[in-house]
Amino acid sequence: MNTTQETFPDCDLVIYGGLGDLSRRKLLISLYRLEHGDFLEPGTRIIAVDRLEENTESYIKIAYQSLQSFLGSPVDEAVWEKLSVRLSYQQMDLMNPDEFKIFNEITDSSKRVMVNYFAVAPFLFKAICQGLEQSGVLTETSRMVMEKPIGHDLASSQEINDVVASVFQESQVYRIDHYLGKETVLNLLALRFANSIFTTNWDHNTIDSVQITVAEEVGIEGRWEYFDQTGQLRDMVQNHLLQILTFVAMEPPVNLKAQSIHNEKIKVLNALRPITLANVNETTVRGQYTDGFQKGTAVPGYLNEEGANTQSTTESFVALRVDIDNWRWAGVPFYLRTGKRLMNKRTEIVINFKQLPHNIFTESYKELPANKLVIHLQPNEGIEIQMLNKVPGIDENIKLQKTKLDLSFSETFKNSSLYGGYEKLVLEAMRGNPTLFISREEIEQAWSWVDSIQDAWSHANEEPKGYPAGSWGPVASVALLARDGRSWEE
Repeated sequence: MNTTQETFPDCDLVIYGGLGDLSRRKLLISLYRLEHGDFLEPGTRIIAVDRLEENTESYIKIAYQSLQSFLGSPVDEAVWEKLSVRLSYQQMDLMNPDEFKIFNEITDSSKRVMVNYFAVAPFLFKAICQGLEQSGVLTETSRMVMEKPIGHDLASSQEINDVVASVFQESQVYRIDHYLGKETVLNLLALRFANSIFTTNWDHNTIDSVQITVAEEVGIEGRWEYFDQTGQLRDMVQNHLLQILTFVAMEPPVNLKAQSIHNEKIKVLNALRPITLANVNETTVRGQYTDGFQKGTAVPGYLNEEGANTQSTTESFVALRVDIDNWRWAGVPFYLRTGKRLMNKRTEIVINFKQLPHNIFTESYKELPANKLVIHLQPNEGIEIQMLNKVPGIDENIKLQKTKLDLSFSETFKNSSLYGGYEKLVLEAMRGNPTLFISREEIEQAWSWVDSIQDAWSHANEEPKGYPAGSWGPVASVALLARDGRSWEE
C-alpha cells in the first residue's frame, strides 16, 4: 500500500513504441511493479501506441506474455487484473500528423496529465512533436519522457533537443538515465550530505583516487548495427558513467530540488579536464573483445559476431583517467572503466582513501593498507567499508587484519521493497518530479567532453587493443593505473 501523504494527479501515460523491446522488457515490468506497490493513481491509464495492426484485446495478451517472459517471477493475477484494465492500444502512423487528432478523443486533459513516453528511435521525435502540436492536445501540464541515445554527438544532440524544445518547455522534458533511479546512486546523496564522517572527508585531503566500473558480461546480442556506429564511449561513458561521476564529485546542493542538483552536476562537467590529441594516449584505453570463454562457454570475438564488419575498429571497452580541475578534486584521478564481454557483470564505485602518514603497526603491515569505500550498484546493491581491525586474542602484540563493514541493501532493508531504476523514474515522471532526470545543459556538456575524446581517437588513428572475452579488458588498462602506482579493484 502506498503510504505517501502527498496526492498526485491521474495520468494518461502514452507510450510511443508500445510494442517495442524497451516497452515490453522494461516499461511494462516497471508499471506492473508500481501497480503491485499500489503507486499508480486510481484513474491513471496506459495507452500503447504503435504502427502494427493490433487492438486493445490483443495488446493486453501481448503485455501479459511479456510479463511472463521478462518479469523473473510468477505473475500475480490480482495485480495483473488491476493493471490490465488500465491498458489500451492505439494503432498509429507516427509520420502522419493528422492521426494525432485521435488523442483529443482518447485523452482528457481536464482530468488527467498527458505523459508522452518516447520509446522510439530519435528520428521519429520530430514527427511525434509536430503531430502532438498540430492536434492541439497538449497543455501546460503535459510532459514528454525520452531515453538515450539523445544524439551521437553534440550537434545531433542539439538538433534533437531543438526539435523537442519547439513544442515542450524544458520544465516539461524528462530525460531518462535509468542509473539515476538506482537506490545506491540515490543513496550517494544521503551518504555524502547526511553523514559528517563522509561530508568532511570527501576531497583531495583524504581521498587518493576514485574508480567507477560498469562491466557487462554480454556481447552485442543482435545490436550490431546500432552498437558498431556508436561504440562503448558514446553508449556508456557519455551518460551512465558521467552521471555517476557527477553524483560522486558534486558540491553540496542548496536543497534537493531539481535545479539545485542540476547546477552542481553541471559545475562538475564543466570542470572535467579536456582529453585531446595531446594527452589521449596517456589518459585513455580503447579495447575490442576477441574470441574467449564466458563462464566456461566459448564465445565469439567482436569481429566474429553474426553480421559483423570484420574491418570494424569500434571499441567495446573503454578505460579513462579523468581529472576534475577544481579545488575539491585537484590531484585526485577518477578512473572510469566499462566494457562488454568482461569477466562478470558488475557496477560499482570504489573510493580509495589516502594512506596514513605514519605506521605504528609494522609487525602486521609494512605499509598500512588504505581504507576503501565500495558502493555496489549491481548486481547486489549495497555499501561496504574496508578497514583494519585488531585480531582478537591475548597475545602481547596487537595484530591487525583487513575486515569489512558490509551494508547489503537487500539484507538491511529486507522488510522494504527495493525497486529498480526504471520504476522510480517512471513514477517520478508521472508525478512531475524532475529531480532525477537530466537537463539539456548536462547532456550537451557531457557530449562536448566526449566529442573531444572521439576526435582525438580519430586523429590518433590507432586500432583498439584486443582482449579475450571473459577477461577484465586489455592489459593496457592495467598499465593506465600502474603508471600512477595504482591498480583496479578486482
